[in-house]
Amino acid sequence: MFDDLKGKAVVVTGGVTGIGGAAALGFAKAGARVLSQYLGGGPELKTIEAAGIKTIRLDLTEKDSPQKLMEEAIKAFGCIDVIINNAGSLVARKPLTEIDDAFFDSVLDINVRQLVHCCRLAADQMVKQKSGNIINVTSIAARQGSSPGGSIYAGAKGFVSSFTKSLAKELVGHGIRVNCVSPGTIHTAFHDRFSDAEKRAATAKTIPMQRLGVADDCTGAFLYLASDAASRYVTGQMLEVNGGQLMP
Repeated sequence: MFDDLKGKAVVVTGGVTGIGGAAALGFAKAGARVLSQYLGGGPELKTIEAAGIKTIRLDLTEKDSPQKLMEEAIKAFGCIDVIINNAGSLVARKPLTEIDDAFFDSVLDINVRQLVHCCRLAADQMVKQKSGNIINVTSIAARQGSSPGGSIYAGAKGFVSSFTKSLAKELVGHGIRVNCVSPGTIHTAFHDRFSDAEKRAATAKTIPMQRLGVADDCTGAFLYLASDAASRYVTGQMLEVNGGQLMP
């Protein structure tokens, strides 16, 4: 279905576990050349590498790590056709009264600062190529807010959404499309860590499809947005993947 992705050079941040890992595997199955960044890979790392996906362990919040990631991609592939900025985290659930500067910085570092630098560095390469696709991962929380304790995360994802729209306007003249995938409640290690079973079950009952998503439910959205054949007239959009949980 996405034959034009064959041979494309794709970078996926947070690209071993969860949504990012599923996306990396999806691109590899479509014939793309994939580089996955990870920090904590777990057993999924073997599956990713067995699929022929190159991996690099980096903490993207550390200085120069985004630069190292892009350099590795250029070294491996000679170009960057697509970047999936998936790395991010709630970090912890904290009520407003407990938020301090250190926590605020940690949430913005992983969800905003590194993403901005990855977009900047990838765009610099794509401008030279006069083509490319940047796909950022936002969240349903960006539009409807988070559950208690996730306010800074939701605000950070709101930044990602509006930043994406601005980049779409700025980069379109260079042949670069910029879009977002916006997952709803996807049952990955993220929600195992930050939401208990009772909360997950209660959320599932509010979703028209009556279930939480799984990581691979998002894969088609990434492939679609990365494919110029499928989505060449699509930029600056938030593609919602949520089973009907939010119908904007």
